[in-house]
Amino acid sequence: MEFFDSHAHYNDEKFDEDREQIIKETYQSGVTKFVCAGYDIPSSIKSLALSKKYEYIYSICGISPNDIPQNNTELWKSIEEISEIVTQNLTKKLVAIGEIGLDYYWNKENKELQKQAFIKQIELANQLALPIVIHSRDAAVDTIQVLRDNPVKEKGIFHCCQQNQEMIKHALELGFYISFAGPITFKNAKNAVDVVKMVPLDKLLIETDSPYLSPEPNRGKRNDCRNVRYVAEKIAEIKGVETEEIARVTYENAMKIFKI
Repeated sequence: MEFFDSHAHYNDEKFDEDREQIIKETYQSGVTKFVCAGYDIPSSIKSLALSKKYEYIYSICGISPNDIPQNNTELWKSIEEISEIVTQNLTKKLVAIGEIGLDYYWNKENKELQKQAFIKQIELANQLALPIVIHSRDAAVDTIQVLRDNPVKEKGIFHCCQQNQEMIKHALELGFYISFAGPITFKNAKNAVDVVKMVPLDKLLIETDSPYLSPEPNRGKRNDCRNVRYVAEKIAEIKGVETEEIARVTYENAMKIFKI
């Protein structure tokens, strides 16, 4: 049984002491493909480097809503820089623009800047015929509105999707994939069963968002891609199918959306 972790951050400093060992153990555990997600310029560069070093690691590059500069001048400089980085490294190992989107949980004072960064990076993805990977937290209405006003040619993924039934409904209507992570396994998870049931198998992905959000039974510990099997097991339990079936369909879906 093989797994595809559609979103991890092995470029994070929490892996600095044992990154190569964890990557080796990840592959040996059966997670035979995974995506390393950028969230700012340095992390995107690290993501690209890891994808070049390891055959089974793929890269996404972008500036997240929590990492954008706080004024227009610096924002446009950052957008130009990430555009140059992506254009200069446009290979099959670079599979999406992300993570990008809106986050009103951590930042409510710069909503317009967030929207501008989101839209500009959608435009970049459209120019390069790449899908996008969306970070949306407490910003469901505006996220959907931006996507309606700025259609994404190659669609994309709602990563670590919040358990918001209305957002998932509209995301699916727009043709996006839904990726679930550790929170659906939490004992206090609200709506987990209902939202997982909403997503058809052909639009489903799994991820860890490592090193964050470790699933049960490892909640509270540093997360890594090996834990993606617990997300798959929970989804299988909810949908009443075998874990092997979830591993298979999510692997195929990731290969499809990322054009691997």
